[in-house]
Amino acid sequence: MCGMIAYISGTLAEKDPARAVVEACGVGYEMLIPISTFDRLPHTGEKVKLFAHHVVREDDEALFGFATEAEREMFAKLTGVSGVGPRTAIAILSGVPIGELSLAIAAGDSRRIASVKGVGKKTAGKICIELKDKVDAIGSLAASTAKGADKSPVLHDAVLALNALGFGDEAANKMVAAAVASHPDVPDAQTLVRYALSQK
Repeated sequence: MCGMIAYISGTLAEKDPARAVVEACGVGYEMLIPISTFDRLPHTGEKVKLFAHHVVREDDEALFGFATEAEREMFAKLTGVSGVGPRTAIAILSGVPIGELSLAIAAGDSRRIASVKGVGKKTAGKICIELKDKVDAIGSLAASTAKGADKSPVLHDAVLALNALGFGDEAANKMVAAAVASHPDVPDAQTLVRYALSQK
């Protein structure tokens, strides 16, 4: 059962790679976080806003926090897979950048997901099967870049250009992901395609 807390905005009181405490209206909210969110946190004492996912179970209750809505959405998708609990989902998000994770799911690359400590081959395979049609690989990759949504059209155009050159969707997605990882500030699709082809 999930609560209806959309986000918590306040002052960052404490932080470490696994958790953050946000003080809002005199209350300190402890939130479990992935490494990707920790990397985006400001210094303690500064203002912060984390998207929230509240999980309440018979024997457990926890509040999870994310720097972006894309991370929270992926967390919800992962926990929707049978056998994947909240803490396993956090471990996956900590072990694989969200753009790369979406591409791995779309491509059925269960080995990449199984490389995360505590995630077995069977679970990784189940994640790929159940979420393959539920992930927007390029959209997630765009959300993980510095320019966010502004980068999405560039990525989509680059994939289409590679498709026109004879590369399938899976190969084109991987090529674009690798090119963006090496050149995150690429200005346009044409340049991105050039970088993608140079890495082949």
